[in-house]
Amino acid sequence: MLALPDNFDPVERGERARDFFLQGYNCCQAVLLAFADVLEADEDLLKTVGSGFGGGFARMREVCGSFSACTVLAGFMRPAVTPGMDERKANYALVQEMAAAFRERNGGSIVCGELLGLRGRGPEGPEPSARTEEFYRKRPCPEIIRNAAVIVAEKMKEAAL
Repeated sequence: MLALPDNFDPVERGERARDFFLQGYNCCQAVLLAFADVLEADEDLLKTVGSGFGGGFARMREVCGSFSACTVLAGFMRPAVTPGMDERKANYALVQEMAAAFRERNGGSIVCGELLGLRGRGPEGPEPSARTEEFYRKRPCPEIIRNAAVIVAEKMKEAAL
């Protein structure tokens, strides 16, 4: 079980994740970094693990990177490290609970292209979008990322009770 700090606050974790995104980290990295202290994990390792998940798997607009971070973090909360089915069932149940909460808070989807209204536009190249004022004005990403981190933090807090 993860040891949560005494002042652990889901809303603050959400703000922390959003701020990491606004600093330029991708959506997955931002959520992972918001929990580096709880995981007792090296930030560079989390940045590395999350690096390919931005833009819905490298701008392919598939599963949202912030939801991918929820899935990674579920592995720390309910690890499935042995071949047996019980651990896997518990992990999958947590991921499905987080997916339901994510959909509820973010317009009904966990898919990046749907969340951004980009479905049907064709493939995008690997070059990340420039983080300009226009980018942030058009994208719901900071709020989606905040919501993802809040969901994870709420689940962590529930598990600690």
